[in-house]
Amino acid sequence: MAATPEATAALSELIAVVAQLRNPEGGCPWDLEQTHASLVPYVLEEAHEVADAIRHGDDAHLKEELGDLLLQVVLHAQIAQEDGRFDLAQITAGISEKLIRRHPHVFAGAEAADSAAVKANWDEIKAAEKATDPASEPSASPLSDRLAGKVRGQPALAGAMTISKKAAAAGFEWDDMAGVWEKVHEELDELKEAVASGNKAHAQEELGDVLFTLVNVARWCGIDPEAGLAGTNHRFLDRFSRVEAALGGKLQGRSIRELEGLWQEAKAQIRAEGSAPNR
Repeated sequence: MAATPEATAALSELIAVVAQLRNPEGGCPWDLEQTHASLVPYVLEEAHEVADAIRHGDDAHLKEELGDLLLQVVLHAQIAQEDGRFDLAQITAGISEKLIRRHPHVFAGAEAADSAAVKANWDEIKAAEKATDPASEPSASPLSDRLAGKVRGQPALAGAMTISKKAAAAGFEWDDMAGVWEKVHEELDELKEAVASGNKAHAQEELGDVLFTLVNVARWCGIDPEAGLAGTNHRFLDRFSRVEAALGGKLQGRSIRELEGLWQEAKAQIRAEGSAPNR
């Protein structure tokens, strides 16, 4: 789908709006204070909100959040342009060139039978690009180096899945699911020992090991740990809000027995609502 005149005009307007926000003469004080570093939390926040809108299938929310994420791209481009380093044109030209280069089955007459072949070609082309990069030096641990760069900007859970998949593809893998579960129990025992020792730094390390191993469980089962945790967060808040409402918003001073009873009632209520026929 080619860009429509409306899309081109709308993007041009956004660029102009951001430029005005960053204009020392009459611009916004907050926007003028921002740097690439100060905007990092906002980039991450907007990316997570896009993912949340997708999970919930909310088109209106998704449209808004994609706009917020696009704003971050344009704002970073404006900051770099002001410093004479690069601009939005160079960003878009660079990604277009990369897409054409890494899709030879679309733009250069090569063949790719399925998405697995496409991904394999992508990885091969990417590795070849890095090998010919004058700035790159031969490495004794090339896969580890690539993964370190790849996961640097990812949330920890997503990074763990990336590392797990790549390491397994390289042959660093259990023989069967039983080995994965054995590792889970081993790491849980080590976490219990670390917590009992009172050493918080050690306990944090062991907690990370447990979570990483559970990510491997997810990979073996073909499930998404990020989506699973996001679903749990949503379910917890749904149940918790009902417990709060039942207590008039006042949880202090309640026994755990009373709270657990209300929690179970909330679970049953939600389950009943989910199974009720639509009318």
